[in-house]
Amino acid sequence: MKKITKNTTIIYQSKKGAIELTEDLKTETIWANLQEIANLFETDKSGISRHIKNIFESGELNFKSTVANFATVQMEANRKVKRQIDYYNLDLILSVGYRVNSKKATLFRQWATKTLRQHITEGYTLNKKRVAKNLDQFLKAVNEVKALLPAESSVDMRSVLSLVNTFAKTWLSLEAYDSAKLPKSGLSKEEVLFTAEELSEAIHVLRKDLLSKKDATELFASERSHHGLQGIVGNVLQSFGDEDLYPTVEEKAAHLLYFMVKDHPFTDGNKRSGAFAFVWYLQKSGLLNPLHLTPETLTALTLLIAESPAKEKDRMVGLVLLLLRK
Repeated sequence: MKKITKNTTIIYQSKKGAIELTEDLKTETIWANLQEIANLFETDKSGISRHIKNIFESGELNFKSTVANFATVQMEANRKVKRQIDYYNLDLILSVGYRVNSKKATLFRQWATKTLRQHITEGYTLNKKRVAKNLDQFLKAVNEVKALLPAESSVDMRSVLSLVNTFAKTWLSLEAYDSAKLPKSGLSKEEVLFTAEELSEAIHVLRKDLLSKKDATELFASERSHHGLQGIVGNVLQSFGDEDLYPTVEEKAAHLLYFMVKDHPFTDGNKRSGAFAFVWYLQKSGLLNPLHLTPETLTALTLLIAESPAKEKDRMVGLVLLLLRK
């Protein structure tokens, strides 16, 4: 029997029968004692105890993996008494819910069946309350990003709103904006390599086009040194012990954007060249979805990277990975 610290999460049943929590789940499960389970399904403790015994005897669940022992303080005859009480995890609570004969348990089973049917037929289930909370967390995260920028930031609200909208459509938890939770890798491990010469030629075509439209000066994409672009591509494609440092397409693309913008390989046009290189490589790899990556979104990402402190590198790269992983 496990002896662990009981968390403070409180479970209850909504009007529709769903088992819900008063706060987000911080651990892999939740715990409840006999009385709490009886309260949840509005029945008596003896009935719950009988169902639990049958669950273990039938082998449906394992006692050691579903029961924990907590020290609980109770008032008995005007004095505090510390006793060890058994608590049961979420797996057992759900199993009991399918056995109890009460109105609350019936509502639970109806909700559970509906939820399971949705998951089987549609391939996913959504907790609308959590989705709404995640969007709120993202809006907070965007404000945190803006707070990192200089007072005279060139990141305009239109671009930021586009970035918010793009992330919102991915149904991702932007609690992950905490750099410790942002993705550190991509998903596409196909070997999509390129050379500095290929990228330089593509940027040269862009330069000619911008010059013809008078959208750039002669300084645009003029390398500061012969090895500037070569060094960036080398960093993106570097390996150690026959293993790529950035093994996935998404990681290579994210770091290409970051290094192009932050390392200033050109006298002028580093942000535009970086954004172009990012899109160019995504197109080359077949990952670019034009409906997903709008010009405003790309503008916001590029400017956020350009104006972010160097210590925020992992967070900026993580944001790009989060977007690309959809």
